[in-house]
Amino acid sequence: MEDFKPLISECIAGNQKALAELYHHFAPKMFGVCLRYAKDTTEAEDNLQDGFIKVFANLKTFRNDGSLEGWIRRIIINVSLEKIRKQHLMYPVEDVSIYDSVNFSDDVIAKISADDLMKLIQELPPRYRLVFNLYVMEGMSHQEIAKEMSITQGTSKSNLARAREILKRKVHETFGELKAQNNYTA
Repeated sequence: MEDFKPLISECIAGNQKALAELYHHFAPKMFGVCLRYAKDTTEAEDNLQDGFIKVFANLKTFRNDGSLEGWIRRIIINVSLEKIRKQHLMYPVEDVSIYDSVNFSDDVIAKISADDLMKLIQELPPRYRLVFNLYVMEGMSHQEIAKEMSITQGTSKSNLARAREILKRKVHETFGELKAQNNYTA
């Protein structure tokens, strides 16, 4: 585990070189986090910039009792969540217990790149995308998501199930067609 105490001290003192070093060390990974919550690259870049402004403004409150990366990640996620709340009216979707299930062959799954999957996730409706990311990518529980978003746990579960079904359908539509085309041309 890397010791960032000297760098943090320099950043708090206002050393521009240290601030740039901290940014360049964590920005690539945090940009990936931003992409999961943003509708496009431009919004992700804005979230990253706003997040680091908040990181630099609050760096003196970091207590070194956890990882600096985790602390920065939490700020980046909170900035992204706040932007979503401001931009979108997110109506709760009540519990839906049964969804049609789509089965996929390994051929279809193998054709999906991380970029393709990220694009499909970004196309999800805002509330579904948010719950999906918090649960799948950040590892939060439905109880934590419910508290964070001011919804019920049942609504969180329902939103996650619906997000997964939408993603399955989009994968099938996008990559299932690709497979069908390849079978006809082969």
